Amino acid sequence: MKTLDCLGDMCPIPAVKTKKELKNLDTGETLKVITDHSCVLESIENQFKKHQIRHVEVMNGVWEIFITKS
Repeated sequence: MKTLDCLGDMCPIPAVKTKKELKNLDTGETLKVITDHSCVLESIENQFKKHQIRHVEVMNGVWEIFITKS
């Protein structure tokens, strides 16, 4: 699993980085995106609906978003 650290990054930077990283993954592989901005979570869920997405708030205000490429 590849990890993309987007702590401190504001929209739309994490979505742009995520799109770039997903291009390098094969179908079925998972990308973990770490963010500390709730708008990033919402943006990724909206932009990458064709992939399987789940998220966990690991600390107050810090999310790990798991995107499995379809």
